[in-house]
Amino acid sequence: MNSYPHPIIAREGWPFVAVALAAAIAVHWLAGVWWAVPLWFATLFMLQFFRDPPRAVPADPKAVLSPADGRIVTVERAQDPYLNRDALKMSVFMNVFNVHSNRSPVDGEIRSKWYHAGKFFNAALSKASLENERAALWIRTPEGADITCVQVAGLIARRVLCYATTGQRLARGERYGFIRFGSRVDLYLPPAAVPRATVGDKVYATETVLAELP
Repeated sequence: MNSYPHPIIAREGWPFVAVALAAAIAVHWLAGVWWAVPLWFATLFMLQFFRDPPRAVPADPKAVLSPADGRIVTVERAQDPYLNRDALKMSVFMNVFNVHSNRSPVDGEIRSKWYHAGKFFNAALSKASLENERAALWIRTPEGADITCVQVAGLIARRVLCYATTGQRLARGERYGFIRFGSRVDLYLPPAAVPRATVGDKVYATETVLAELP
């Protein structure tokens, strides 16, 4: 995944963009521009949804980087349901206008991976963390800090894509997954981690520091 070339449009979106573009061209050619207008708008929507720009990685090794674009909807003390520990929970909600590539928040080794089929509540709701379809990674940093990173499907999102595997090492900002059409990412951090973002903040994958590890 380090070799992922950041081709501007995420590879997950190529079939969607191709189908929308082909339909728009066909209707435009056969029926005229006005009939094709909705399909051209659909093509533009697909292009903006599946955009996948490269991101600059902050230098601070203790920084926990945002795994997704969106807004912070949760900063609270909570129980990590995967590692059964007290944690600082931070959640990023992505709407359909955000970039939906997911990137590693820290350098580390994947110690375990979980997938849970589930429901499709609005991803902005707290219950989505435990009831929606989701994929979770347990990442241990070189310093021994444990991070749980959870992709959560949303009301419209029906596919969580996680390419990372147990035993793999991820670099901060490395692309490891994608969620289609609106969703959230939850982070469970060590309790001593210090949040650097608050509820309502707009954040960007890799470039925004969410917290600092002890």
